[in-house]
Amino acid sequence: MTEAAACAFVYVTFIRTTQERLWQALTSVEFTRQYWFGMHQESEWKVGASWQLMFPDGRVADTGEVVEIDPPRRLVLRWRNEFRPELKAEGYSRCTMELEPKDEAVKLTVTHVIDHPESKFIGAVSGGWPLILSNLKSLLETGRVAVETKA
Repeated sequence: MTEAAACAFVYVTFIRTTQERLWQALTSVEFTRQYWFGMHQESEWKVGASWQLMFPDGRVADTGEVVEIDPPRRLVLRWRNEFRPELKAEGYSRCTMELEPKDEAVKLTVTHVIDHPESKFIGAVSGGWPLILSNLKSLLETGRVAVETKA
């Protein structure tokens, strides 16, 4: 992707947990459902494996593949929306999740980039990621999500 044509969203948060527990939360079907509004990810979690984000009713929300995986430090996904035609038309994006220990917490950086200026997809994820990651942080730190239903 060229920098001039790329559109990006970056979210950084610090979560009081371990890298291993955060990694499990990011990749486990059961854990993901708790903070991602009933949705979950399906993958074999190895380079080249397919990846899907599934709605609670079994429909496919997003698809892609695992580009890079280094548990519990880094996960890179090739990612495309499948249920909104205008977002699907923009093609694949790249989502990078980096986990870095910081004292008794873990710095989680999520970077979502697409080679499409003024991307509607990036506009959509910039509204979704803060809700999802706030729920993840709250769940890991308190045992409860911050937001029960998607706003």
